[in-house]
Amino acid sequence: MAFSERTTEFLFENRVTDSKLWFEAHRAEYEDVVLEPLRQLVRDLTPAMLEIDPFFCCEPKIGKCISRIFRDTRFTRDKHIFRDVMWISFGRTRITAEGGMPGYYFELSPLGLRWGCGAYQSSPESMAILRERVLAGDRRFLACQRMLKKNPSFYLMDDRYKRSKYPRESEELRKWLDLKSVCLLTDGDVATLLPDPALADLLAKDFKAMKPLYDFLMAVESLVPKREEDKQPW
Repeated sequence: MAFSERTTEFLFENRVTDSKLWFEAHRAEYEDVVLEPLRQLVRDLTPAMLEIDPFFCCEPKIGKCISRIFRDTRFTRDKHIFRDVMWISFGRTRITAEGGMPGYYFELSPLGLRWGCGAYQSSPESMAILRERVLAGDRRFLACQRMLKKNPSFYLMDDRYKRSKYPRESEELRKWLDLKSVCLLTDGDVATLLPDPALADLLAKDFKAMKPLYDFLMAVESLVPKREEDKQPW
């Protein structure tokens, strides 16, 4: 089943109602208009994602490639039960679950669509090595710069330190050096793009175009000293 206008309508209505009773009464609709289209999108993208990295997890299941609609409210003041943002993600199963490793994602909400490549909460060790490689003119980093120039709709998430530690470097390099974590993004209009049958093709095209960043981030991770528990076979 494809996405439809009802997909985001359901997410909005469920979030505003914020009732487990209401959700259970409408669970079948959730399965039809939200969950099954997400499963199908994972299936459609799987060949392209395995071409990028044959070790990616591509299981179209909640908790694997698909987000949960229930929020974890244990450590936040916002006690809403449900989220109105859903996403799929592709990464190497075990290490992605531990955080920090690069991967890909697609996110939808009533406000819009967003997709990209990067690392969620990169470790200080990873970012230190990344900055070293940027300053050294690493060929993979230079490939990332060329990729950005070829794709003006891609942009880096603006999560930077307010005061640069590299004030003498060029503005172009500081865009990378001052980042707290690295994520490359692009976005689209939810009303026109979400129900488009060519959505998976567009995402696959963009994800492949972003591969220089994925390769650079994976190369950085390969230089981070691993803990003993991380050296065990998967």
